[in-house]
Amino acid sequence: MHSDRAALSAVTQVAGHLLQSPPVVTPESSNYQVLELFTVQPDLSNLPVVRDGAPLGIINRNHFMSMLARPFHREIFGRKPCTAFMDANPLVVDYHLPLTELSYLALSRGDKVLSDGFIITVDGDYAGLGLGVSLVQALADQQAQKHRQMMDSINYASVIQQSFLQSSRRDMAARLDDYFMVWEPRDVVGGDYYYFVKRDDGFFVAVIDCTGHGVPGAFMTLIMASALKQVLSTYDLHNPAALLAAINRLVKESLGQLSDDERQVEENIEVRSDDGMDCAFCWYDNASHTLTFAGAKTPIFVLPRGADEVTVVDGNKKGVGYVSTPLDYEWDNHRVKLKPGSRLYISTDGIIDQIGGPKRICFGKKRFKEQILKHAHKPMAAQRQALLDAFHHWQGENSRRDDVSLFGMHFMEQQA
Repeated sequence: MHSDRAALSAVTQVAGHLLQSPPVVTPESSNYQVLELFTVQPDLSNLPVVRDGAPLGIINRNHFMSMLARPFHREIFGRKPCTAFMDANPLVVDYHLPLTELSYLALSRGDKVLSDGFIITVDGDYAGLGLGVSLVQALADQQAQKHRQMMDSINYASVIQQSFLQSSRRDMAARLDDYFMVWEPRDVVGGDYYYFVKRDDGFFVAVIDCTGHGVPGAFMTLIMASALKQVLSTYDLHNPAALLAAINRLVKESLGQLSDDERQVEENIEVRSDDGMDCAFCWYDNASHTLTFAGAKTPIFVLPRGADEVTVVDGNKKGVGYVSTPLDYEWDNHRVKLKPGSRLYISTDGIIDQIGGPKRICFGKKRFKEQILKHAHKPMAAQRQALLDAFHHWQGENSRRDDVSLFGMHFMEQQA
């Protein structure tokens, strides 16, 4: 039955596809005749009144039966014309009227169309009757099909988005021994993205949080991934700050997200978008055991070997690509020595900003650092699960606010 309705929804686009052909009566038919039809056909809910092909009204079964049930009404009205209990102002629509327009007309009539149905005509002549429940079902099926088509598209978009991450996953697995990477879009697709590439002298890792989530966020990740690929082909991986500056210029110019001072006055172009990314770019040098970090509103968390406190290294307070970020803005590089046994964590704000707990407040950096210290002695795979368990417990019944991405690694002897 469900598959039949789904197939019907693909073709049910006009009122005529809801057409039914119940018995009809003329305005001269008596109420006794109408009563007989309703008695013989218990499933008959509405009866059209038609004269010479012209629709005049609809008799609703429940209304008709309740009127005749009143004291002496059957004796008084039984032989009189059925127009006494007829709705003389039914909804009349053309066979080819689209269902969406029909739904608006039905809505303007209130509950009457749902109970009485509507008359369908062809060139003004009576063709049949449409039931309110059939209209509701057709609209529901049509909406369900649109939803299925949309979800099929989004699910395929997820496949495309994840394919952009495959090379990073391969390089992580080939280069790192003890690490984890969490990538959890709030919806099927999301605005978070990560990139990892290994080189003979070290590796580069980026964790990126683009504007928005869901489909808009996913579009931004494709734009940023393209910009990152273009920049990496011409700029030095050893200088994360320069990479951020190059991507900032590329995104602002390609999306037209320039401030009034940056654009030519004669262009007279209105800025319609203000999108970009927050991110952490890191280069690790094998020879010097040094991590060079540049951040756009995204910090890194470092736990040195033997330390009892997590160090937070903040990035700059400007995001990449936004209108408010100057075209020539320069980010700062921060250099951190990472001896064997040290641990590095990078998180988008999906974890830090998540509302939860008994007071419904943000998870916060302090709580995040406490969880790192609590589980730092475990292998990174176990830390991954422990951190996620703490995050999910904190979230509780609250809705997820944003996409979640979290990278963690242990600098072992052979990697340092």
